[in-house]
Amino acid sequence: MFVRRDTREKIPMGLDTIAKQAPVILSLIQADLFAKAKKHREDNTHQVDSYAEFKRVLEEQGGFLYAHWNGSAKVEAMIKEETKATIRCIPLGGEPAPGKCMVTGQPSEGRVVFAKAY
Repeated sequence: MFVRRDTREKIPMGLDTIAKQAPVILSLIQADLFAKAKKHREDNTHQVDSYAEFKRVLEEQGGFLYAHWNGSAKVEAMIKEETKATIRCIPLGGEPAPGKCMVTGQPSEGRVVFAKAY
């Protein structure tokens, strides 16, 4: 009996076919888990434009917040102290999206990803 760990589906399988079927099923499991994780990320990613909106969305919904930041360590530390959120990554590549820092209004080269550690 072959049991998928992701869906708990039980698949009867003879010893003579397991060597051929296992890689196929494992590939399906990988694709399904990846799709589920990607959907979860998309459902929990929010773009915010102001610090008030940042704090509200962080408190009410959580997840990953894309926001403009001016690159200042001082501003980053203030955000962490006030909200417990930290920068998780600075996206590379893609189209540049200049804007204004959500805290200071100073120029920002692009959005960074903030989140809380749980």
